[in-house]
Amino acid sequence: MKKILKVFIGAFLVLGASVCAAETQNIQIFSVDNSKGAINAKSIEKAFNASGVVVDVNNDMNSIFSKRYGKVHHKNYNLAIFTNSKLVSKLMKKYPKIGLITPLSMSIYEDGAKNTINISTLSLAGMARITKIPATDPDLIEYAKAVDTALHKALPNGKYLSVNHNTKSSKPLMTEFTIEFELEDGDTYVDAKDSFEEEFEGELGPVGFLIPKSYKLQHDDYDFFDTYSIIRFNAIYPVSKNHPDAGAYAPFSLVIYKKKDEDAAHIAFPSIDNWISDLDITDEATVKAVRETHDKIKNILEELTE
Repeated sequence: MKKILKVFIGAFLVLGASVCAAETQNIQIFSVDNSKGAINAKSIEKAFNASGVVVDVNNDMNSIFSKRYGKVHHKNYNLAIFTNSKLVSKLMKKYPKIGLITPLSMSIYEDGAKNTINISTLSLAGMARITKIPATDPDLIEYAKAVDTALHKALPNGKYLSVNHNTKSSKPLMTEFTIEFELEDGDTYVDAKDSFEEEFEGELGPVGFLIPKSYKLQHDDYDFFDTYSIIRFNAIYPVSKNHPDAGAYAPFSLVIYKKKDEDAAHIAFPSIDNWISDLDITDEATVKAVRETHDKIKNILEELTE
């Protein structure tokens, strides 16, 4: 009996250690057999919406990649963005850096050889890591649970795959700027911000960035709180070849906000060059594309906030 008990306790400890290890991963991949082809990006979008995490954009990247590059890497590959406005509003009051993951993103991809369909999103640990919101915050936990519920609804009988990405980085997880808007006669901070954003948007297109969606969020504590979902195909195309789960990071979110009790406005986005370490990217050309993407948007914001 003692021997059986020891074996049981040992197995329990191993299971507990495995769960803890999984929870520290920044990306989670939920997968299910799709040999019958019953599940697709549209059915996943419908399931997410029904679960309260609303999908605002769901793009067929293979259609885009085939036209731009003449080749695709996966049987099906979609990038989508989604939010839960109620939880974002709660978190905004305490943690403005929730804007760094507003909206959240996911990749939906099929492995033709294995006949599986997969969804990659940020885990609770990943959400907390980027935003610096404590992983014990009840609203962030609820957000992560809402994503988990949506994943299970979208992929019935699905399971989380084992993920072993690098969770350490020597680079800053966030790239941040501040700016104090000088108001012209009769202008408000919103007017000044709108002018800034118009110039910012004008700089993005010529260097290959697109904005699938932007948000103007309302909260009594802020003069304004805007976020952008931003993507650069020349980065996500090479990255997605060997790392289709990169959709948990892309499109990336950029936040521009000003609290009413502060003089400066804040601009921040998750540091894109961390993709290299987080996803264990080793291919030199792909590493170059990621670093170029980070530097291009960083340089634009440096010029606009000088």
